[in-house]
Amino acid sequence: MNPSHFTRPVWRRPAAMPFVDEPLAASERVDLAVIGGGFQGLSTALAAARRGLSVRVIEACAIGEGASGLNGGQVIPGLKQTPEWLIQHFGNARGEALIDFGTHAADAVFGLIENERLDVEYSRAGWIHAAHTATALAALEDKNRQWRERGADVVLLNGAEVALLTGAEGYLGGWLDRRAGTINPLAFAVELARVAAAAGARIATGQTVRKLRREGNAWQLETGAGGTISAGSVVVATNAYSDRLVPGLARSLVPLHSFQIATAPLSPALQERILPHGHAVSDSRRIVTYYRRSPDGRLVLGGRGRMAKPRSEKDWAHLQHAALRLFPMLEGVAIEHRWFGRVAMTLDHLPHIHEPEKGLLAVGGCQGRGVALMTAIGPRLVDYIVGGDPAVLPFPLTPIEPIPFHAFRQIGVGALVTWYRILDGMEG
Repeated sequence: MNPSHFTRPVWRRPAAMPFVDEPLAASERVDLAVIGGGFQGLSTALAAARRGLSVRVIEACAIGEGASGLNGGQVIPGLKQTPEWLIQHFGNARGEALIDFGTHAADAVFGLIENERLDVEYSRAGWIHAAHTATALAALEDKNRQWRERGADVVLLNGAEVALLTGAEGYLGGWLDRRAGTINPLAFAVELARVAAAAGARIATGQTVRKLRREGNAWQLETGAGGTISAGSVVVATNAYSDRLVPGLARSLVPLHSFQIATAPLSPALQERILPHGHAVSDSRRIVTYYRRSPDGRLVLGGRGRMAKPRSEKDWAHLQHAALRLFPMLEGVAIEHRWFGRVAMTLDHLPHIHEPEKGLLAVGGCQGRGVALMTAIGPRLVDYIVGGDPAVLPFPLTPIEPIPFHAFRQIGVGALVTWYRILDGMEG
């Protein structure tokens, strides 16, 4: 079966024409070139255009065909690390800056939707991190303490409360972060492109950049169509889809495939039992299972899949098994959508910002929080491009460090995913 069959998510596209695609000319000159039209690239383009910069966005596919339109649409604030960990590892000043950035990352998404009146379904009911072991629950208790000390709208849940809010079986407790929520990610990507174009950014889809070089005070981008773009600054917003354009960037990231399924629309009775209040959920398993309800009342559930592209519906069998383990009442409910996308992780589970040469910026590593983090980081990148002060960036500028034996590590990741799945199964 053609793998392209599995790139059609359940998410609705906005009905109106989002923007006018502006093909690349043989020669162009702009203040800022953005390579990649996902959340990060479009957020950067919108912020730059509104600061008066001339902007060209180059996207290899259609808007929404990459990770931005293929993810689960969970908008989670913060980083994977706790506030105390961030301060311990980065010091007070940088640690507090990271905490503040993460705290308000979800606000950037919901603020754009509301302020720009984007045609994007969303809910801000909150996110539950569900614990399936006593060790995981103890870690959530510590995280809850740290965030409550900072005044965050969070609360610890016992097992009965998690069961009531999710309808799922098998959790000992959990942690509810009311700052979080869900969106239609495909509609958000398409609508971001619309408002960025309306602000003046010119977007070209189905186009690639095959070479990037510095000449004097400008960057020269050679496109796949044979044209040239001269830009004062460049933001490479390709993340998990990075190639050899920036030396070492792709090899500094661990790409993973995120597989998802969506059921048929749930009956009214099942909607009363499964996520009745619209929460998003991720669990504490080594191979995380995450789920939510779609705007049209389906259960959408995702997790890590095989490292190669899928070949048949059997490649989603582990997710269907997880859905029935959590929600036995779904027995007999059809799975109507299956899809996958690529995500990028870093070894330290933090996003990285690189500036290998002056005027060339790249950000990589979302760690499962890409909707919020990549949307929020765009305006900060523009602040740095305009003002030149690295203090405005939420993360410190770091050199690109390719992972040793990167090709073998990908094979190892596939084996590790299989082993972790076995361990998770033994724990129930």
